[in-house]
Amino acid sequence: MIGSPLLYLLSVALIAALFGIAERMGKARFLFDYLPAVVLIYAAAMAASQLGLWERTPAIAAVYKTAKNNLLPAMLFLMLLQVDLRRFLKLGPKLLAAYAAATLSIMAAFVAVFFLFGFGQKEAGLFAALAGSWMGGTANMVAVGSAMHVSETMMGYALVVDAVCYTFWVMLLLALVPLAGRFARWSGAASLQQSASGPGCACTIGPRRYWLLLGAALFVALFSQWLAPHLPGLGITTWSVLIATFLGIAGAYTPLGRLNGSQELAGTMLLLLVALIGSRAQFSDFGDIPRYVAAGFAILALHGALLLLAAKRFRLDLFSIGVASLANIGGVASAPILASAYHRSLVGIAVLMAVMGYLVGTFGGLAVGWLLLKIAA
Repeated sequence: MIGSPLLYLLSVALIAALFGIAERMGKARFLFDYLPAVVLIYAAAMAASQLGLWERTPAIAAVYKTAKNNLLPAMLFLMLLQVDLRRFLKLGPKLLAAYAAATLSIMAAFVAVFFLFGFGQKEAGLFAALAGSWMGGTANMVAVGSAMHVSETMMGYALVVDAVCYTFWVMLLLALVPLAGRFARWSGAASLQQSASGPGCACTIGPRRYWLLLGAALFVALFSQWLAPHLPGLGITTWSVLIATFLGIAGAYTPLGRLNGSQELAGTMLLLLVALIGSRAQFSDFGDIPRYVAAGFAILALHGALLLLAAKRFRLDLFSIGVASLANIGGVASAPILASAYHRSLVGIAVLMAVMGYLVGTFGGLAVGWLLLKIAA
């Protein structure tokens, strides 16, 4: 049993590193198409915790809190350096309408299903975190969950529901690609002849500037931790998340936004954060997973129905609503795959929509959480 805080951090980092490296290995990559690395990292860390690998001492609890509270704003800042609002707005009214319809329908579906299933305050944070993920990504899930003080175990529920429902949704949207012509005739959409380049950053150009980016990210983490307690109205964690978000948006318009390596560094921090959260979770009460997964599928069904209505009303094609949906629910990892199934020239559109989710996911998840708490009150 490990009682040293330093050894605790090293062992947690080792779990994150093992699965993070395996995800990029050719022979093991097929496994991660069905079980994302974040889910496996969480499960492995949680299993280690349940088996008593780490002692539950005040010193380890303090190290966990310090590491999590500083990694979270640093990760958000780095992640948002890729967001370019000007390029996103150039997508045009039809694609922007599809993206807005996808995002708003996800929010509406979460609120409706939460009410219909009779969930209460215990589950409000869980579904708010899941909403953050389905409008952005896992990083947004962690940010919203932390801001709403969701327990480590409930975050595990959110990760499982995300993995199961997301896999189904990706397969469904890919299966619908051959129906694009029939769908356009039904919705009255004109054929989409548009392409877009990448998100407008130097994320694959030039040498990686990890140390400079790491220094900037740590400065943002320290600054947000210092400023948050002095701001009224919201909790310290919520303010820390919002401060890092705004600084990341601002940083995208500075030379930092053109440095290579920010997304890789943010991804590494995310894996470590998930491992940290898993290391404090317990296996108890996991029998509720089927109910939460059923609610996840109900959310997707309602989201899909609302998107169909939007497509008919605004004459949107299947590509626009499909990629907008997957840009929200799947993010950068999967939306370009769906876009390429239509045409390679459309991949850039999917990337821009998915990157925008890094910004929308946190605010959208917090808004959904506020609404769910009002319903549960």
